[in-house]
Amino acid sequence: MLEEYIQKGIVEEKTLLDLLREGNEQVPQKTALIDPYRRVRYAELMHEALQCAAVFQENGLVEGDHMLLLMNNRIEFFSCLFGMMFLGVRPVLMLPSHRRKEIETIFEFSDAKGIVTYGNELGFDYVQTALEVTAEHGRVFAYEKREGVNYLPELLGHASEPILAEVKGQDIALFLLSGGTTGIPKMIPKRHSAYVYNAIYSAKRCVTDETSVYLAALSVAHDYPLSCPGVLGTMARKGTSVLSMTASFDEVAMHIAQEHVTFTQIAPSLAAMWLECMEWEEDVDVSTLQYIEIGAAKLEWDLAERLENAFGAKIIQGYGLGEGITCFTSIDDTREVAWTCQGKPISEYDEIKIVDEIGKEVPQGEAGELIEKGPYTFEGYYHAEELNRQLFSEDGFFHTGDKAILTDEGNIRVIGRVREQINRAGENVIPSEVEAYLKGCEEISDAAVFGIADAELGEKVCAVLIAKGEELTLLQVCEKLSEAGMAAYKLPDVIYYVDHFPLINVGKVDKKKLKQDLNIIGER
Repeated sequence: MLEEYIQKGIVEEKTLLDLLREGNEQVPQKTALIDPYRRVRYAELMHEALQCAAVFQENGLVEGDHMLLLMNNRIEFFSCLFGMMFLGVRPVLMLPSHRRKEIETIFEFSDAKGIVTYGNELGFDYVQTALEVTAEHGRVFAYEKREGVNYLPELLGHASEPILAEVKGQDIALFLLSGGTTGIPKMIPKRHSAYVYNAIYSAKRCVTDETSVYLAALSVAHDYPLSCPGVLGTMARKGTSVLSMTASFDEVAMHIAQEHVTFTQIAPSLAAMWLECMEWEEDVDVSTLQYIEIGAAKLEWDLAERLENAFGAKIIQGYGLGEGITCFTSIDDTREVAWTCQGKPISEYDEIKIVDEIGKEVPQGEAGELIEKGPYTFEGYYHAEELNRQLFSEDGFFHTGDKAILTDEGNIRVIGRVREQINRAGENVIPSEVEAYLKGCEEISDAAVFGIADAELGEKVCAVLIAKGEELTLLQVCEKLSEAGMAAYKLPDVIYYVDHFPLINVGKVDKKKLKQDLNIIGER
């Protein structure tokens, strides 16, 4: 599919490495990246990436290998990312919130040769976990010195010049992760040319240019802050990106004031938290912010109004998938459009349809599933042939699983999910995955998990349990799931107990009736 767009001249056969090379050639002394500890120019980032490539090569990594990249928002994330790409090694981008079980599952599923990480950060020992996961096969590269670790700061000082791979535009650049990661993982291959296209056209829609200073408040292992337009889109326009270690308001406000940040990307739940903090803070300078991109969950009108008034920045609302389509409203859209819609696809070659349960296109303005195809839409999950057959139509449209309508002006308005999924503060939680963990607790006989509306998080994770004996408290349940290796964002926010579950005629739990029986309603 990508080859056809290249042959037609729609997509340029370009690699993500070209974005770095162009920055190094055209603006070598301009600041490319800033994190809480240091800053690097484009030329310095290029040098560091080549050093990393040399170290990886000297330690046995070769073209086609897969490596887990498990790191917080640091300059080293990009040094290692580009370093692997220079060799044709494919990074698998793990989220900093992932824990032992997710890391172990993805490591085995991806046939990774090892893990690249930083150290003990934000209360979690990434290096020790990486050592345990790779104990039998694989290697660990880290910026913290430990026994059994390839200690990067020491190795980089003695690195020789690497032999670079002939990386092509249609090659896989990296893997993103989608949805649940402890059942059958869904790894998204992102090809160089397609991902460059996504970054460039996102940057154009979001008026990113060489004067832009982007603040990555969310993890850059996500597609949204990485390339929509994120760091890579900003780099494509020769701008500067600031990497925040956390999304806490104290840290991001400091970055905005010190680095004169012009735009950032957040989810509505985070916007609400920032607004609450602003009410208590004095002399907060956010005057350089020109616009704020909002995505990953529904934006309420009241929140949008408060956000624009407090920050004095225009809202650009967006919608996108690591698998493909990216949409944004435009900087000159009215409030009615920007606050209630997710905009239009970034490319004129994106094709979208809204269809019913049997795949028939519905009249404009009616709700149905959004399906799409285009120049940067992926061609299927890694090692998931059966799933891919289910998700693509005969004419190549990808079924997003999102319920949407198309407005008279051609804007997409996403109104929910066709398939079951919880959107908690912008993170996707698969109910069946949490249920599997809960059923693994010896005190729990059965479990049903679903989302309930919440004013701050968008949706809370609600677990309804059948106990074998004594009922566990919410804290005890969360402690057991954490000990089992579940990521914190998937933990239940609230639990209920029942003696039995209502069932529908196919023997499945009737979650709709369960909510009604328990009178479970959310907050808005």
